[in-house]
Amino acid sequence: MSQKRCNCGAPAEPARLAGLASRIQKNANNAWCHGLQSVSDSRAHSSGGLRPGLALAALGVVFGDIGTSPLYTLRACLTAGGSSNVSSAAILGVLSLIFWALALTITAKYLLIILRNDNDGEGGVLALTALASSESLSRYRTLIPLLGLAGCALFYGDGIITPAVTVLGAIEGLEIVAPAFEAAVVPLGVLVLFALFKMQRRGTGALGGMFGWVMLVWFLTLGALGLHGIIKQPAVLAAVNPLYAIDFLMAHSGIALLVVGGVFLAVTGGEALYADLGHFGVKPIRMAWFFVAWPALVLNYFGQGAQLMVEPAAIANPFFHLAPEWFVAPLVLLATAAAIIASQAVISGVFSMTQQALQLGFLPSVRIIQSSAQAIGQIYVPSVNWLLCLASIGLVIGFGSSQGLANAYGIAVASTMVIETSLLLALLHGRSGWTSRALLYCLLPLALVDVLFFVANADKIPQGGWLPLLAAAVMFFIMRTWTRGRVRVSELMRREGRSDTKFLAGIEAEPPARVPGLAVFLTSDAGSVPRTLIRNVRHNGVLHKHTVLLTIKIESIPKMVRGGRATVTEIGHGIYRIVASIGFMDLPDVPKLLREAERRGLPFRTDDATFFLGREDIVIGARREMATWRKQLFMFMARNAQFAGERFGITPSRIVEIGGQVEL
Repeated sequence: MSQKRCNCGAPAEPARLAGLASRIQKNANNAWCHGLQSVSDSRAHSSGGLRPGLALAALGVVFGDIGTSPLYTLRACLTAGGSSNVSSAAILGVLSLIFWALALTITAKYLLIILRNDNDGEGGVLALTALASSESLSRYRTLIPLLGLAGCALFYGDGIITPAVTVLGAIEGLEIVAPAFEAAVVPLGVLVLFALFKMQRRGTGALGGMFGWVMLVWFLTLGALGLHGIIKQPAVLAAVNPLYAIDFLMAHSGIALLVVGGVFLAVTGGEALYADLGHFGVKPIRMAWFFVAWPALVLNYFGQGAQLMVEPAAIANPFFHLAPEWFVAPLVLLATAAAIIASQAVISGVFSMTQQALQLGFLPSVRIIQSSAQAIGQIYVPSVNWLLCLASIGLVIGFGSSQGLANAYGIAVASTMVIETSLLLALLHGRSGWTSRALLYCLLPLALVDVLFFVANADKIPQGGWLPLLAAAVMFFIMRTWTRGRVRVSELMRREGRSDTKFLAGIEAEPPARVPGLAVFLTSDAGSVPRTLIRNVRHNGVLHKHTVLLTIKIESIPKMVRGGRATVTEIGHGIYRIVASIGFMDLPDVPKLLREAERRGLPFRTDDATFFLGREDIVIGARREMATWRKQLFMFMARNAQFAGERFGITPSRIVEIGGQVEL
C-alpha cells in the first residue's frame, strides 16, 4: 500500500460546475482591470454618461489581444504553404477573408448574438455552461459540464502562448529599423518577457488606468497607418466584395485550409468580448468595437495590402513596412507596449482563473498574494507566474519568430470558440420562443465558420499547435482528478462524522473533561460534527468550554456583501455552528469571518481561539472509483498543496492538526 500525507486541511465541499462556477470565466480575462473598479461600479448607478469611460477601459482590456493581430496575421496568410504569394488577386482574396472573418465571427456572432445571452449580467464559458445546464435538453446535461471545464483548461493553453507571440511580433519591428538587429530579436524578447513576469508581483493597479489610453493611441495609429497605405492604392478597397475571398479559395484549394488558419489569427482574442461582459456591459463593449477597434483593424489590414501591391518586398514584415521610415522606431515601442498590455490581460486572467478554480474545488491550494489593498482582483500567484514565464520564454527560444509561433497559436482559441458556440446552440435549442429560435437559426451558419476555423487550425497541430492543446489536456485532467479525488475524500470523511443529535447524546452519556478556551473546527459539512472533533473527544477526552464548527461556503457571486455572510446557531453544551458564505473572488480569511460571526450573535470573543485542522494520510486501496495513476496524481497534488492554515489566514502557532487515514 502506498501512503501519502494530505495537505488539504479541511476539505471544502466540491463545487458543482454548473452552479457555483457561473461567473468564473468573466474574471479570467479582466482580473487586472479591477483598478478601474470605481468606473465599473458607477455603471450600476449612472445612465449612459460614463459609457465612453467604460468603452475606453474595455478597449484596453477586451481588445488588447485582437488589437495586436495586425502585427503578424497578413504575413502569415500570404506565406501559408511555405512560399510568398503577393499577387493582387491573392492580396485581395486574403483581405476579403479577413474582413468577413471579423464581420461574421466578431460582429455578428459575438457582438450581436452571444452578448445577448448573459448569466445574471455576466458572461464567459462557464457562465454559459451554467445557463445551458439549466435550460438545455436533458440529453445534453452530461456533456455540457465537461465542455465548460474543457473551456477553462484551454484558457491555460492560450495563456502560455499569447505573451510569446505578441511580444515577439512587436520586437521584430527592430529588423526594419536595422537588419543587424535581427540577431537581437530573440534575446530582447526573452528579456521583455522576463521583465513582464517579474513585474507581476507588484500588481497592475497603477498601470490599469493607462492601458485604455495606450490602446486608444494604438488603434488610432493602426487606422492612420492604414489610411496612409490605402491612399497609395485605393483599389484595395474592392476586397470588401466576398467574391474575392471565394475566388481565392477556389484558385488555391491546395493551401486553402492553411490560409484560413492564418486568417483566424485576425479574430483571436474575440472570445474576450463575452468573458468581459459582466465587468463592462454590452453597450461599452459594442461602442469600443464599432467606433474604434473594428474600423482601425480593417483600415490597417487594407493598408498593409495596399502597401504590398506597391512594394511586394514588404512581405518580410508588412505591418512595419507600412509606416514611414522615421516612425518605425517609435512604432516598435508602441507595438511593444500594446503587446505587453495584451499579454498582461491573459497573464492576470490565468491568475484569476487559478484563484477561482481553487475556490471552487477544481485545483489544489497554491499560494496567492494580494497585490493591491484596494482591488480584490489584483492577485499574484507565484508558482503559476513562473511556470508561464518558463513556458513562454521556451517558446520564444524554440520557435524564434512570431511567424513560427503563429503555427502554434490559435488552436486553443478556435477550440474555445467551438465550445462556446456549441453551448449556446444547446441553450437556444432548449429555450422556447421565436426570439430564441431566430437566434438559433442565425447562429447555425456561424457555427459552421467556427468549425472551419477549428479544422484549419487543426492542420497546424504537427507544426506546434499541439503545445497549447497539450497544456489544456494536462490542466483538464489535473482539474478532473483533483475534483474527483476531493469528492471521494469528502465522502469517506463524512461517513465518519456524526449528526449533531448523536454527538450530543454521546457526550451526555460519557461527559468529557471541559477545558477553558475556544476551539474552532473547520469542516466542509454544515450538517454534521466533523471527525476532527470526534477524534479529539475520543482520544484526548476533552471538550473546550466554547467550541465552534466553522463551514465556509463558496457562493456563485464574485464578492459577498459584508454583514450578511455568517449565520450562527447554538447546538448545545457550548457548541456553536457558524456557516460563513463568501464569493469565489473573496479570500477565505477565517479570523475576519469569526469577527463577523461575533457581530451576528456569537456570544464570546474569538481572539484567542485554537484552530483544529484535519491532516489526512491518503492510502491507495483497492477501491475502483479512480485509476491507480489518478490516485497517485491526486496524492501528489494533495501533498504539495498550500498549507490550509496559510490559505485561511490563520496564525500557525494557533493551529492543532489531527490526523487520520483515508483509503482512496
